[in-house]
Amino acid sequence: QVQLVESGGGLVQAGGSLRLSCAASGRALSAYTMGWFRQAPGKEREFVTSISWSGRTSPYADSVKGRFTISRDNAKNTVYLQMNSLKPEDTAVYCCAADESRSRLETLSQEIGYWGQGTQVTVSS
Repeated sequence: QVQLVESGGGLVQAGGSLRLSCAASGRALSAYTMGWFRQAPGKEREFVTSISWSGRTSPYADSVKGRFTISRDNAKNTVYLQMNSLKPEDTAVYCCAADESRSRLETLSQEIGYWGQGTQVTVSS
């Protein structure tokens, strides 16, 4: 079992920054790739990016490329998503997920193992 808890969401003005955290607990965390997803109102869930235990990252979603950066602190079992130059269209619930398969994360598989509860990010214009 893996438990994931996100934090760091909030309200920010366009052009601002936020850093989201996803704290993981459980067994054998080194086996899991961690991903960030987001879902805006009325839209489907979107894969943002992922990072393996070794630090290998997935390509970023085009919508966030160059503005968002994923990182991982294995000593703290925490994954971060640094979000810069935020836009109103970044408003969404952001969730982290963990799976042994990076491809399942990248393809938003129904079989993704573990999800956090999500954190709201609201960007005002």
